Amino acid sequence: MVSQTRLAFLISLATLGLAACGNNQTEDTTVSFPQAVTQAEEVSASGNLSGSIKIDGSSTVFPISKVMTEAFQKSNPGVQFTVGVSGTGGGFKKFCANETDISGASRPINAEEMQLCKQNNVEFVELPIAFDGLAVVVNSQNNFASCLKLGELKKMWEPAAQGKVTNWNQIRSNFPNQPLSLYGPDTESGTYDYFTLAVVGEEGKSRSDYSPSKTDTALVEGIAANPNGLGYFGYAYYLANRDKLKLVAVDSGSGCLQPSPQTIADSRYQPLARPVFIYVKKSAAKRPEVKAFSNFYLSPQNANLILQVGDVPLPSIALQAASGRLDRGETGTKFGGRGSVIGVKQEALN
Repeated sequence: MVSQTRLAFLISLATLGLAACGNNQTEDTTVSFPQAVTQAEEVSASGNLSGSIKIDGSSTVFPISKVMTEAFQKSNPGVQFTVGVSGTGGGFKKFCANETDISGASRPINAEEMQLCKQNNVEFVELPIAFDGLAVVVNSQNNFASCLKLGELKKMWEPAAQGKVTNWNQIRSNFPNQPLSLYGPDTESGTYDYFTLAVVGEEGKSRSDYSPSKTDTALVEGIAANPNGLGYFGYAYYLANRDKLKLVAVDSGSGCLQPSPQTIADSRYQPLARPVFIYVKKSAAKRPEVKAFSNFYLSPQNANLILQVGDVPLPSIALQAASGRLDRGETGTKFGGRGSVIGVKQEALN
């Protein structure tokens, strides 16, 4: 459990984040998130750094990387960034092919991806950066699905449901006789991997007759336009679009809980809370601009940036441990190449 002091910190900063607003855009997608860069730590105040850094990967990690790059550039305008959104799996393909410097991931690297990195002589440092909760959302007009049991989500999404579970009243008898329209990340997504493991029980196993997308903004738009829609994505995207969507609580056996900074931080929102990562190529980390930016990303003084996009920063001890691995050039993964791992708590990342 987190301390009362830490919870107060999370709540106060989360409130700041919810009060802010802004617009960021990349060539791949348009996302609205708070910028709030004025309080960021100036890791390299001299501004003498230059060069370019290529980042790709998870759409869940994307908003964090976006605000971090903007904040870093305030004191380092000579460093240029390219930030793409290929999904966790798509990002690892590029990263392990030596095409990027940093890869965002909403699950740990798996054995197949590690093998690809090995084939291309890409060594990496695994850096946990935050905790995220998966938000289950419905259309704002939905007045009946306020809480769903984990088993009901499985009934919707398991492969056996394909072509058979097509109405809301098949999920619960007192739900209306209306079509069930499902929206979710595509199969390159780490969120897809994690959700299928947490809900269906096996990573990558899902019905395929749903509306998939590589970008979470497209999922938001689909659900917002469909009164019968339900989908899932990182909590930050719900916060950025909470005027368009309704958040559904999830009952995994201990009552109905919604994701929030508190329930994610104290591990109550399980099994739909998970750590998210950046992976830094060891050879790239030898470049001053990449090393400085990676340390900036891990600075406890920049926790407000993570909170303001809707994720929960790690405790200082975990961030310091990650920074130590970066400084030592400690390569590999703490998760054995398993990919998604359920039930990871913050203390396991120290």
